[in-house]
Amino acid sequence: MALRIEQPGLLTTVQDQGRIGYYNVGIPQGGAMDQESAQAANALVGNPADRAVLECTYVGPQFTVDAPTTIAVTGAEVSVLVNGQERPGWTRLELAEGDAVKFGVIKGGARFYLAVRGGIDVPAVLGSRSTYAIGRLGGVNGRKLETGDVVPVGAPAGELPSAAELPEHLRPALGGPQELRMVWGLYDHLLTDEGRRRLVEEEWKLTPVADRMGLRYQGPGVEWIEREQPFGAGSDPSNIVDAGYAVGSIQIPGGTQPIVLHRDAVSGGGYAMVGTVISADMDLLARATPGTVTRFRAVTLEEAHEARRERARRLQEISAL
Repeated sequence: MALRIEQPGLLTTVQDQGRIGYYNVGIPQGGAMDQESAQAANALVGNPADRAVLECTYVGPQFTVDAPTTIAVTGAEVSVLVNGQERPGWTRLELAEGDAVKFGVIKGGARFYLAVRGGIDVPAVLGSRSTYAIGRLGGVNGRKLETGDVVPVGAPAGELPSAAELPEHLRPALGGPQELRMVWGLYDHLLTDEGRRRLVEEEWKLTPVADRMGLRYQGPGVEWIEREQPFGAGSDPSNIVDAGYAVGSIQIPGGTQPIVLHRDAVSGGGYAMVGTVISADMDLLARATPGTVTRFRAVTLEEAHEARRERARRLQEISAL
């Protein structure tokens, strides 16, 4: 069983839950940017949560299947067309041999996910099938899909769930302003009180500079304390002597445009991390489109932990369809 790619879309890559355990040597965890939507797609077709899916950014691929199969499309709001007939998202769809699938114009969100029963069966690299294009690892030859690719699909690993569609209360809201919860540190002490206030009390707008490495915002800027830069740091007030970056780190080079690091971000560098978007909100961040008005809200570690537990409960409900 395989998908035969006739048009690849804008940025279609193979992704799973990520390549965990190599961040200390500079290889990011990667994986689906919107993990919740990816896991929902897998659940609908009876796949374990760790099976690989296709992550489609803005413009989806066009392909045919060479055997009967089952698919599901989740995430961003987009029309799913099977042989020219529109079919619903967040729902299990049965395909016959030779069926052609393509997608309409995205109506909300940034990325959608295609799960195929059995999972995308490209070779695992360092324990993951996820595509890390910068390092040429995983996926289809370490890159996004191209016209003519034949994407293999594995054998089914379990029974189909009784539910053929995801309940509405488990589907994410798309569009509109966002509130991203964050914890302060490790270098928020380099901001003035006014700088800290601006970050969490003013509005920021997502720019078109947004990809799997990070998302850049524009807004009122912040203020840094005056200090003598330490030996080894650059002259920018946000420069530090190199340190490790957490996924979700917020940097503000030059003090004007915050950048939130996402799944393919580098693991270290010389910009101060003034805060970190909590893990429970990284899927929400992945759904943002350019122009999204965003507020950062500081929370405690206890609140961050509770948000993570709540997300885990939601994922468990999805997996129990």
